[in-house]
Amino acid sequence: MSYQAKARHLLAEANIEINGDRAWDIQVHDGRLFQRVFARGSLGLGESYMDEWWDVQELDQFFHRILSARLDSKVRDPRIILLVLQSKLFNLQSLSRAFQVGQAHYDIGNDLFELMLDGRMTYTCGYWKNATDLDQAQEDKLDLVCRKIGIRPGQRVLDIGCGWGSFLKFAAQNYGAESVGVTISREQAELAQQNCAGLPVQIRLQDYRQLDEKFDHIISLGMFEHVGPKNYVKYMQVASRCLKEEGMFLLQTIGAPKTRHSPDPWINRYIFPNGLLPSMKDISRAVERRFILEDFHNFGAYYDKTLMAWFRNFNSNWEKISEKYGTRFYRMWKYYLLSCAGAFRARDIQLWQIVFSKNGIPGGYTPVT
Repeated sequence: MSYQAKARHLLAEANIEINGDRAWDIQVHDGRLFQRVFARGSLGLGESYMDEWWDVQELDQFFHRILSARLDSKVRDPRIILLVLQSKLFNLQSLSRAFQVGQAHYDIGNDLFELMLDGRMTYTCGYWKNATDLDQAQEDKLDLVCRKIGIRPGQRVLDIGCGWGSFLKFAAQNYGAESVGVTISREQAELAQQNCAGLPVQIRLQDYRQLDEKFDHIISLGMFEHVGPKNYVKYMQVASRCLKEEGMFLLQTIGAPKTRHSPDPWINRYIFPNGLLPSMKDISRAVERRFILEDFHNFGAYYDKTLMAWFRNFNSNWEKISEKYGTRFYRMWKYYLLSCAGAFRARDIQLWQIVFSKNGIPGGYTPVT
């Protein structure tokens, strides 16, 4: 059976046709595509899209169908074993390597993120329960975090992986918090300092492992994906030593439905080097005997809406930055945003917001929504 025939057979399981006329059907421009994908899996599919070997009118719909049909498990890059071995043998997120993802992703350029994100520049999932647009969804999410940990005026809050300072600024202006944020991105740190100027907020270019001081509360939104399995326990040890006995710790992270030992090869090479999505088992093992789980909230379906909003912003503003980034980057970034939207829509990956205490809340924790 030819590679194209094998591909046609597999795609039929997801109701996708080669050169069909529906929005999710794949349009093939180079016949070498099929061999490349069967030889290199996810990496071959993503790189061939960047090389303009194929197109789909609606990439998010294409990936929703691919992942709902679990076709990703039937076409694997044989070199995935190398990524598994690297993850098991080496600490790919060690202190000496910690700043690599900052340089490769978050330091790409603040102009890109300013045009793509909401007005506060919040680069994590929005909370769309009552929101009708991205700005409101992100403001509602920041407010939800503040309410879940019960911030009171004058309390000191740590944000591990603070991005461009959106939470720190919101918590200071609306809840009277005095906050510290750490990031491994130089570009983020510089703009966050500008965004939070005049507020009781301190921004540090610092790895989380270097923290050793007390805070009333700790939050971390969308950073745990960069920690890595060899560092989960260390991360929780740092959070425990920095949190006051009566404090609350809120962790928001993208999560995998099963424990993984390697990242997606394309995402690892082009978007988030050295990242790995944690499973619930990963997190529970790391927090054991350190924290009490008070609340677990999954709103991963909202990441689909968030990513689609980011893509609309990116796409509509592309001409403003196209000369700087180029066509290949456009296709890479489009593939990243829309493939992830499809993955969340298929519920292949999740978004968890977890609240911990050190000793348990007297009388129990009251869930906040």
